[in-house]
Amino acid sequence: MEQNSGTAVPSPDLGVQLGPLRLKNPVMSASGTFGYGKEYASFLDLRRPGAVVVKGISYAPRAGNPPPRIVETPGGMMNAIGLENVGVEAFLSGKLPFLRDLGVPVIVNIFGNTVEEYGRLAERLDGVPGIAAVEINVSCPNVKKGGMVFGTDPAMTATVVRAVRAATSLPVITKLTPNVTSISEIAKAAEGAGSDILSCINTLAAMAVDVFSKRPRLANLFGGLSGPAIKPVALRCVYEVSRAVKCPVIGIGGITNATDALEFLLVGASAVQVGTANFTNPAVLVEIVEGIERFFRVEGIGALQDFIGSLDTSCLFPFAEDSCSLAASEMAE
Repeated sequence: MEQNSGTAVPSPDLGVQLGPLRLKNPVMSASGTFGYGKEYASFLDLRRPGAVVVKGISYAPRAGNPPPRIVETPGGMMNAIGLENVGVEAFLSGKLPFLRDLGVPVIVNIFGNTVEEYGRLAERLDGVPGIAAVEINVSCPNVKKGGMVFGTDPAMTATVVRAVRAATSLPVITKLTPNVTSISEIAKAAEGAGSDILSCINTLAAMAVDVFSKRPRLANLFGGLSGPAIKPVALRCVYEVSRAVKCPVIGIGGITNATDALEFLLVGASAVQVGTANFTNPAVLVEIVEGIERFFRVEGIGALQDFIGSLDTSCLFPFAEDSCSLAASEMAE
């Protein structure tokens, strides 16, 4: 309770129910930007975020792509890490115990080169103490096989989700790619196949070149664009997906502060993941939690659930909700 002019002000309820997954607040790290959690332990209290999402885990260790693997861009960065990781067995024995001792919910991002590999990974993680959920990566744009291919086709997305769903009793999150014609169609396919939660978006496929050397700036040629530059795209995707499905949606993309996070919640996300901002401000997760709480106090919002999806679109033209592209073309004439 907080005292204000002698009057007790109740603390806002930031708890959120994501399908079968309950979190104390809606803020978590994004896979690939927070290591295995321990790397950030000296910068923030890891028990404060709603959950920690660790970097993508494969069945066997993976070296990733050759360098250079990161390029700064205006308003963000590009990466082509290639999903480097220690493999599931080393993660369980050497990385998970630290997080389990903290008591923080741990979400394990998984990926595979085949549908069968996704299933094997999910089965290996099933029932492991300390793991709260699995997040299926079917949307990484900087690997040569697996990832991106599965996530750009509704049927393949559904196949992967079904394989994971059959192999684990853990809550299943499917991470969607923006690099498709209709992200809503992919979202509906994942939900229909058994995904409890959807997270969107992963990075945008991009590239950078050097005019002096006349060479690509990433050894992989293509990489994934992240950071503030992609936030408008991510907001649009979350808005569309949250209206197309019934399951909860986690918003990701360019979140650097509490206001950014609140925007995603406003358009329909039930929670958020913070990625690139962790590199420039390692304490940003806790700052966002505290910022959301302050906003709710000032605005008199008692619970997170009262704010989620409360965007007022009554000011739009009558046809704007379903015919945005038509509206734009008519206004341009």
